[in-house]
Amino acid sequence: MTIGLICAIPQELAHLRDVLEARDVVEVAGLRFDHGQLDGHDVILVGAGIGKVNAALTATLLCDRFACRLIVFTGVAGGLDPELHIGDVVIADHTVQHDAGVIEDGKVQTYQAGHVPFFNPTDQLGYPVDPDLLARVKAALADVELGVVTASGSSRPARITYGTILSGDQYLHCEATRERLFQALGGRAIEMEGGALGQVCQAFGVPYLDIRALSDLAGTDSRFDFARFVDEVAASSARILRRLLPSL
Repeated sequence: MTIGLICAIPQELAHLRDVLEARDVVEVAGLRFDHGQLDGHDVILVGAGIGKVNAALTATLLCDRFACRLIVFTGVAGGLDPELHIGDVVIADHTVQHDAGVIEDGKVQTYQAGHVPFFNPTDQLGYPVDPDLLARVKAALADVELGVVTASGSSRPARITYGTILSGDQYLHCEATRERLFQALGGRAIEMEGGALGQVCQAFGVPYLDIRALSDLAGTDSRFDFARFVDEVAASSARILRRLLPSL
């Protein structure tokens, strides 16, 4: 059965589309779905565009119309955890939509998307990644070494980590918000799609992965770092995906 692969932006998509073989192209809702072979594995590759609505629309089509057995998002993100650096890769064990909830005291109090505490309360926050799938991922990547990345005046080998990834419909370019989201929600990285992917996949009973290489650290220099590193780290995320395919 087919694996669905989602990217948001052209820099992410190019590293996979360029090596996809024997493809058929289907266009639905303004999206291009490339069905072909990636390293001998049956996949459908699609560029969703940026944001949670785009991700949800694309994931719904992959689940319902194309009957994918697994959906993987591969791309870039901003780092929240101060222990992480540009070039590090965060693989979600959990995704949370940080901008869903109730506005109180001038800011969002995050709550499960589609719920509010006084109307349809829930104890759930976010969408866990299937633990058996995550165990296979960790085993497959246990001996993987990433290249050295030079950023902010220092060079170090990038590393692969696991944890919560936050999603919201704003590009984060604010040190204070970065610190608040890390402290309040424990997110290690922040992006704009993974939480919506998790919500759709939970609804369909389809497992998912969110693989993100850090292009920036979501602070005051994030837009400059993003422009400098997006191509390099998007390639790293794509390489990790290709390493994982036999285990998925």
